[in-house]
Amino acid sequence: MDEMKKKEHEDQKFHIALFPWLAFGHFLPFLYLSNHLSQLGHRISFISTPKNLRRLSEIISPDLSARIAMVPLPFPSVNGLPPDSAESTSELPSHLVPYLKRAHDQLQLPLTEFLQNSDVNWLINDFAPHWLPPIATRLGINSVFFSIFSASSLAFMGSPEYLLRRCQQPVEDLTVVPRWIPFPSKVAFRQYEVMGFHDQMDQDASDYFRLAKVIEGCRFVATRSCAEFEADSLSLLQKLYQKPVIPVGLMPSEVKDSDSDRDDSWDSLRQWLNGKTQNSVLYIALGTEVTLSQDQMNELASGIEKSGLPFVWVVKTRDHPIRTGFEDRVAGRGLVWTNWAPQKRILAHPSVGGFLTHCGWSSVIEALGLGRVLILFPGASSDLGLVARLLSDKRVGLEIPRDDRDGTFTADSVSQSIRRVMVEKEGEEIRKNAWTMRKIFGNVELQTKYLDEFVRILENDSMVIESV
Repeated sequence: MDEMKKKEHEDQKFHIALFPWLAFGHFLPFLYLSNHLSQLGHRISFISTPKNLRRLSEIISPDLSARIAMVPLPFPSVNGLPPDSAESTSELPSHLVPYLKRAHDQLQLPLTEFLQNSDVNWLINDFAPHWLPPIATRLGINSVFFSIFSASSLAFMGSPEYLLRRCQQPVEDLTVVPRWIPFPSKVAFRQYEVMGFHDQMDQDASDYFRLAKVIEGCRFVATRSCAEFEADSLSLLQKLYQKPVIPVGLMPSEVKDSDSDRDDSWDSLRQWLNGKTQNSVLYIALGTEVTLSQDQMNELASGIEKSGLPFVWVVKTRDHPIRTGFEDRVAGRGLVWTNWAPQKRILAHPSVGGFLTHCGWSSVIEALGLGRVLILFPGASSDLGLVARLLSDKRVGLEIPRDDRDGTFTADSVSQSIRRVMVEKEGEEIRKNAWTMRKIFGNVELQTKYLDEFVRILENDSMVIESV
């Protein structure tokens, strides 16, 4: 390609379609990527179902809303799903998620029709649409698999060839570090986590099968990671996949004053936090999808109470109620919050020192971006347990001890873990390590360079295709 044609191509902007899995933990990183691409002048089509797009439109900025096109695909009716039009994992108990995956698979026809009638150059998709890469290839569209998971979680899962055989392998294999991991690691599932992970799979198309097919069919893989934190796993993924694996960075968001405009409730939260000493408050939030049993809620509440530390505990409306009398006994030092909570602003408040988390990767990135030490309490779904082992390995958090078989835990183990991480001398190293992580997780300039490099590769890959 001569210099004039090269210059013309560099000036060309692409039409890029993004198609995330039906979960808010997936929507938000895809929106982050959409925002960056649109700021560089690329035309963006963000594809999902109507209810999800309406909810997203309520939380994104008017500026971003004006720069991307929301493309609704009609949500299909599927036997097994409630008739109230639940369209995301946050609206469903875990045992109904397999039916959501079946509904997602029925988006194949309307998505194909959209792609056929558009001028999309690139398609960036999630792990779930195993049927999509062949469609993109047939239509002459280049596809990227964008993984919102850590590189360590992907490496644990193995090559596409292994993933296709995974369902024939013993469940116990998932509870040990795989043989293909060549570096020291403790990243593996607990037995109870494997059960929870498998409960959310569709028997007709397991998550292993879905992941294998999108990896096999894509042009390259992009993952929400960076070499400063996961260099070994990123290097290993290139060998496992036999294709480029591009880190897009951790996608940290900055805390801005305007972030508080969404909800006046931040004023009361801030006033409460202002009354506490620096680094003294424990923030507790278990994400939108982790739901504890009544016994687990009682044990967790008892452990939080026994710790004696000030806390803010965000409790979802669908959670089981906390034991009667708890709020009275912790009045003054503890705040149970049942409304929407501005998590990033809470974590950024100087009085907050630690975070008891379900180990969702987005929540971890927010917390370590602010240097907050972690008490690890992973949910039994997705890769949450793998993230907990990774963070424990990196010595930036401490995992609450649980029974490997059924996930049970005691109030004493909760209390002891909280105190060790937050205030005791034994936790000094972990607190120091977490604070140091700000230089990686909170470094917006560093992480943006990864995104810029991803876009450069995407554009250059198109140039290569055009010149062949």
